[in-house]
Amino acid sequence: MTRSLWIRLALAAAALLLPTVALAHTGIGATGGFAHGFLHPITGLDHILAMVTVGIFAWQLGGRALWLVPATFIAVMALGGVLGVAGIGLPFVELGIALSVAVLGATVAAGVKAPAAVAMALAGVFAIFHGHAHGAEMPGTVGGLAYGAGFMLATAQLHLAGIGLGFLIGRAGDQYGQVVVRSAGGCIALAGIGILTGLI
Repeated sequence: MTRSLWIRLALAAAALLLPTVALAHTGIGATGGFAHGFLHPITGLDHILAMVTVGIFAWQLGGRALWLVPATFIAVMALGGVLGVAGIGLPFVELGIALSVAVLGATVAAGVKAPAAVAMALAGVFAIFHGHAHGAEMPGTVGGLAYGAGFMLATAQLHLAGIGLGFLIGRAGDQYGQVVVRSAGGCIALAGIGILTGLI
């Protein structure tokens, strides 16, 4: 396959990841129960893109980062959720969420080979914003706990989707696989800029 065909495939894959749904932000939709928590992340463009990109980034790094980066994101996101439920304010939450898409996409596009600890820190910085935004909307009840559990499970599955996507693309070979992954990262970064500027 030619390089231009791989780039077109990457663009098509990125387009498939851009559902025409509302952003999954505070105050949107029901916030009680496992099912609502599970569905919420997969109906928000910003969350889908950020979570899948965390998985792709973990796949790019390989080794222990393959599980440490997504696990860190989920753990810190849970901490952010607790802060949100407790009513502890966090500045620039929406900006942090939008930046997560742009920065993580750019990191994948650039093929950054960060040490696992640095990648975990990067994931953690953005995870706190995602967790806080959704923790602030959860009721402090059993239904709220179930919502949080569903939200974390869906997030983990989006990470796994990103890792799986990386493995599938990687099977195309070292030369073309990296072109496709980095092109997809560039498309995700552009989507993040669109979210930042309000164009998406």
